[in-house]
Amino acid sequence: MAKKEEKNIKDKTSFMKSFKAELKKVSWPTPKQLFNNTVAVLAIVIITAAIVFVLDFTFESMNRYGIDKIKNAVSNSASNEENNNTNNEVENNTNNVVEENTTNNEVNQ
Repeated sequence: MAKKEEKNIKDKTSFMKSFKAELKKVSWPTPKQLFNNTVAVLAIVIITAAIVFVLDFTFESMNRYGIDKIKNAVSNSASNEENNNTNNEVENNTNNVVEENTTNNEVNQ
């Protein structure tokens, strides 16, 4: 058991040494570079958010004014067709009643 614990400790110390060595190889940005990169990222995020907002507003207004008008036109034409069908049925029923009355009057005479 002592050998396993000793091996784990060696692995941990060698890992930390190699970790520190790799961090020394990293080229860290200067404060000026860090500031410039931060400003660039924020500018890109703000521009992208503005574009998305404009597109969202445009599509929403197109949807509100365009699609709703089409829906109203379709529903109006559908209700007009229903009214026409109802009127045609009433006229047909009226014509049938008139014909029946005429036929009954002729038979009665």
